[in-house]
Amino acid sequence: MLYPITVEVLHQVFSPHGYVEKVVTFQKSAGFQALIQFQSRQSAVSARNSLQGRNIYDGCCQLDIQFSNLEELQVNYNNERSRDFTNPSLPSEQKGRPSQPGYGDAGVGFPQMNNAAAIAAAFGGGLPPGISGTNDRCTLLASNLNPDRIDEDKLFNLFSLYGNIVRIKLLRNKPDHALIQMGDGFQAELAVHFLKGATLFGKRLEVNFSKHPNITMGAETHEYLNSNLNRFNRNAAKNYRYCCSPTKMIHLSTLPQDVTEEEIVSHLEEHGSIVNTKLFEMNGKKQALVLFESEEQATEALVCKHASTLGDSMIRISFSQLQTI
Repeated sequence: MLYPITVEVLHQVFSPHGYVEKVVTFQKSAGFQALIQFQSRQSAVSARNSLQGRNIYDGCCQLDIQFSNLEELQVNYNNERSRDFTNPSLPSEQKGRPSQPGYGDAGVGFPQMNNAAAIAAAFGGGLPPGISGTNDRCTLLASNLNPDRIDEDKLFNLFSLYGNIVRIKLLRNKPDHALIQMGDGFQAELAVHFLKGATLFGKRLEVNFSKHPNITMGAETHEYLNSNLNRFNRNAAKNYRYCCSPTKMIHLSTLPQDVTEEEIVSHLEEHGSIVNTKLFEMNGKKQALVLFESEEQATEALVCKHASTLGDSMIRISFSQLQTI
């Protein structure tokens, strides 16, 4: 995908073949995907016959089109990722959410969806390769940590990319080990899958399921159950969709509106060599991409600077699956 594909672009491509009722787009490990619902089966057949294998832009964005086994798309919001053309009055985001300091980025919300529904919405009804979806063990054992550099909040910043964190405990008798209790078994399985073998503070991380079903509360445990930094309390489907192994590129959001690239670089450059940066605006909010020389440097920047303060904003950092800026 050399150029962005939005709901509008897809509507333009497919509507010559019939009335397009709904469009939903999402990111899977195999790449960007979309579901397009026509008013009639005949239109869908015509669109597939005409467009299969064609490029949206000259020389790129080749279409691979198959019939979906979904009968009806459910669209809750009209925005750049989903659209119900039969219901233009839908909101662009979930209304009435409690606002959290610095964490106001809107996305495809799935109001009070249960986990299964959010997972289905994120992955188009399937699961990422290598994920069974049947694991029910919530507690993980992370080992080969760097005891001089790691703490509970840094582990939280990394593991919270894959699910909500209940509590974390560094093991006093084994200082390079920690227990991390995730919100549920699916989130724990994502963390094991995507973090195994990642490098953090010069050490190759090992992540496995623990024999402990949960971490008991105590003086040495850090509680995160009610933390408003847990990412999956809202926009769960969007957060599932962005799950990936550590990459060289990080994505920063909830930035101050007047932030400069120089300020972003000086905030992050202690963690490694920054190859490139890009500051842009999405839905009127400042965001940035920062490309490091290595995955390890990007991981360190995320672990140390997610939820840190830049200007008057608490910034949010995740890995980006984009290869270049």
